[in-house]
Amino acid sequence: MTLALPKEKLAEMYRKMLEIRCFEEKVFELYGQNLVPGTIHLYAGEEAVAVGVCSSLRKDDYITSTHRGHGHCIAKGAELKRTMAEILGKKTGYCKGKGGSMHIADFNVGMLGATAVVGAGLPIAVGAGLSAKLRKTDQVVACFFGEGASNQGTFHESINMASAWSLPVIFVCENNLYAMGTRQSRIMNVENIADRAVAYGIPGVTVDGNDVLAVFEASQKAVDRARGGGGPTLIECKTYRHKGHSRVDPAKYRPKEEVEQWLARDPLKRFKEVLLQNSDFSQSEVQEIEEKIAADIEDAVKFAVQSPYPAPEEALEDVYA
Repeated sequence: MTLALPKEKLAEMYRKMLEIRCFEEKVFELYGQNLVPGTIHLYAGEEAVAVGVCSSLRKDDYITSTHRGHGHCIAKGAELKRTMAEILGKKTGYCKGKGGSMHIADFNVGMLGATAVVGAGLPIAVGAGLSAKLRKTDQVVACFFGEGASNQGTFHESINMASAWSLPVIFVCENNLYAMGTRQSRIMNVENIADRAVAYGIPGVTVDGNDVLAVFEASQKAVDRARGGGGPTLIECKTYRHKGHSRVDPAKYRPKEEVEQWLARDPLKRFKEVLLQNSDFSQSEVQEIEEKIAADIEDAVKFAVQSPYPAPEEALEDVYA
């Protein structure tokens, strides 16, 4: 197999996936040291989805995210230092320490924000898509959400509106099989979320969400369709989170055999093997990337830990009312 993408593109995709994985592992560690206020929902295991989709987008394209949004932020180009600082509640974070893990936004790279409310990013994405169409800017919006959110009214209303108005929105369902601790088969009578696309007259595609190249290929087709005025696409990425729903969830509801099977399909390990076996990447080049990212993560932690907390009176700043 010969990889069709340029080496620089492949290297960037691997770098972003590894950044997300190392970042999440470090956040997991910092939470255990009581340095992270609130809770966290880690993206480890789902890196191929965020990177595959965002690699098909331009910098001025938009994304909306979820409570499990660190990976989306990093994949779209958010700075590691400011992202880490926000998670630690520091003044130097993207939202000056007021948003925390679940509410990071960076408009400079098109990250319109994560939200803790399940399904809330869907109508925001439609609004952004309508704005892009009215302004004729040729921009595309990618909306990330979980399979649990596909049972929310916002899912159906948003896709219906985007379809009716041919809006440039890519609906990306990250199906990790569990809505918190509830398995998909217990709450819906369809195996593939993408099959729901037929109700709205748009393409629905199910892909291996642990294969970054498969995600990228499906996303690129959807982006080209949207940018060309063809309207939205629903992409379902079958994947699996390595940790529980949140940092305090031991995820004992998942069968041991199932966890082992999915860990064996780790998206990062799979992509690394593909690069070494099917491209001109050498082990030393991959190692160089890995060492650079390890250093960058440590720099981000140092920056965040040493940054000040916002002053109490700043709670009244940067608010609408």
